[in-house]
Amino acid sequence: MSLSLADGVFTVTHRNISRPLSVHLRSRLAVMHPAYFALAMATGIVAITCHLLGLGDLAIGLSCINLVAYPSLWVLFIARAVMFRETVIADWKDHGRAPGYFTIVAATGVLGTQVMLLHDWAMAAKILWWACVMLWAVCTYTIFALLTVSDKKPTLEDGINGGWLVAVVATQSVCVLGCALDGRVLADREIGLFVLTSFWLGGGMLYLWIIGLIFYRYMFFRFSPHDLMPPYWINMGAVAISTLAGALLTAATESSTLLKPLHSFILGLTLMYWATATWWIPMLLVLGIWRHCIRGVRLAYDPLYWSLVFPVAMYSACTFRLAEVLNTPFLMWIARIFIVTAVSVWLLTFLGLARQLLYAALLWLRQTQVPHLEQPVGQRVVGIAKTGGII
Repeated sequence: MSLSLADGVFTVTHRNISRPLSVHLRSRLAVMHPAYFALAMATGIVAITCHLLGLGDLAIGLSCINLVAYPSLWVLFIARAVMFRETVIADWKDHGRAPGYFTIVAATGVLGTQVMLLHDWAMAAKILWWACVMLWAVCTYTIFALLTVSDKKPTLEDGINGGWLVAVVATQSVCVLGCALDGRVLADREIGLFVLTSFWLGGGMLYLWIIGLIFYRYMFFRFSPHDLMPPYWINMGAVAISTLAGALLTAATESSTLLKPLHSFILGLTLMYWATATWWIPMLLVLGIWRHCIRGVRLAYDPLYWSLVFPVAMYSACTFRLAEVLNTPFLMWIARIFIVTAVSVWLLTFLGLARQLLYAALLWLRQTQVPHLEQPVGQRVVGIAKTGGII
């Protein structure tokens, strides 16, 4: 059997139809989107927010799922790098797919926060913080450097999308996990808080750079329903996690000699981030109604929908923490409403994933029941969406 990949279509030449499962899995693995770690990001933040709002059993259940999902995604990513090396290298130079690798950084940070808050595994959380920092450095200075020196660049209309803001989420996830460890990520807590504050401010500046380009693309270029992919919800999610990091820093700097003079500045900037995240929600809902109800784009499972689950849950978490530092109980109602929404959206997305896994299981069952069914040598094309996925 030979395999080739071109224009989002996987062509398979085979002699025996008794191996449909291996064909299916290899074809999906070939175009697995780099942003698939959004599954771990979304599941982790929903678990964390459930924990904060007192939904303990649900939080533990989601945490267990994420403890399986995160290493499983690493196995799949490593397998893809070994089996489809050239495709993976091409992804790192692609303006549309390369930013998806930042989900690995963000997922690592979210997992570290999850194991710290839900399981009190301080050593594991600290190891994950260092892994998060190293992955952040690799992704930031590799992806942006490769895209900068690339000879072939798309237009702004084709090259920019909300997925670019995962770079902001990745940066802020370093700060959030560090704050979950109470700033004790280096030998000296004061230095640790200074480093975390620098990540937070740097991530905020990165958001301003990228969102300016995205808003410009919104206003002055043709915008079709298919351009409005789920990662556009990161427009809101990036400032939501910036709000969460800022609220945690606000609480941490109260006891910091070095950063206490910045307390009011951090709190004010945090409130600005929350207001920006809140502004995006109606806009994204209106655009979603336009896409699906007016322009008739069918809702179907896509791995990128995990990038929609994450911002909704993150908005709930950041509102909860902001309510704590501002001592504003009325904000807690917003957090409770959004965690119900987040759990519902997570469940719907998970059911879409489960349906795809069921299809793979049925292929395996067919393979075991009909082991010797022969088919003449020929070509069979397995269609795959350009967004890609392992299932």
